[in-house]
Amino acid sequence: MIFDKDTAKKTAEVLLQINAIKLSPKTPFTWASGWKSPIYCDNRIVLSFPLVRNYIRETMGKHIEAQYGKPDVIAGVATGAIGIGMLVAEYLGLPFIYVRPEAKKHGRQNQIEGFLESGQNVVVVEDLISTGKSSLNAVRALKEAKANVKGMVAIFSYGFAIADDNFKKEGIALHTLSNYKNLLEQALETKYISEDQLQTLSDWNSNPSEWNAI
Repeated sequence: MIFDKDTAKKTAEVLLQINAIKLSPKTPFTWASGWKSPIYCDNRIVLSFPLVRNYIRETMGKHIEAQYGKPDVIAGVATGAIGIGMLVAEYLGLPFIYVRPEAKKHGRQNQIEGFLESGQNVVVVEDLISTGKSSLNAVRALKEAKANVKGMVAIFSYGFAIADDNFKKEGIALHTLSNYKNLLEQALETKYISEDQLQTLSDWNSNPSEWNAI
């Protein structure tokens, strides 16, 4: 779920401007999963653009306060959301922790890095939501540490039905600054894509695992 239409539109606009999101219907990308995709999103690029970085930091921070109140801790999901999560925590004046995909095999064998007390209210920050699997893995680690996970906030979501199902099963609220639907609307409005390309991009989103480039 997006926070609001204006935020979704503005976020899509800046992500396209800095090439954090690239749309290429005719020459698709190949994801690590093996899926062919006409879109590639790398929101870590946001950190290299101070104006965009500050926009994301402040917008996400304000929406977190409005949606959840001020939590005790902000948690970033490693590795993509460590940078933006830390910026949001700084903006809100809150402690920051991050969650690894799995516990380290050496040292203190931490999965959660930073100081977290049992019962603390945590909002999780992500850069990108695809299926939600890795994001929810972080949520489970926080719950096992007896944190009270209030919800998750992400910069962008592909809007896959499987992600909606996964978050619903886990009982975690997800809000994003923008999503695939609003991205396509913005891309069409600014003539980044044509009407024909819009159809190709929409077809992919409805069945990404079996989509083939035209």
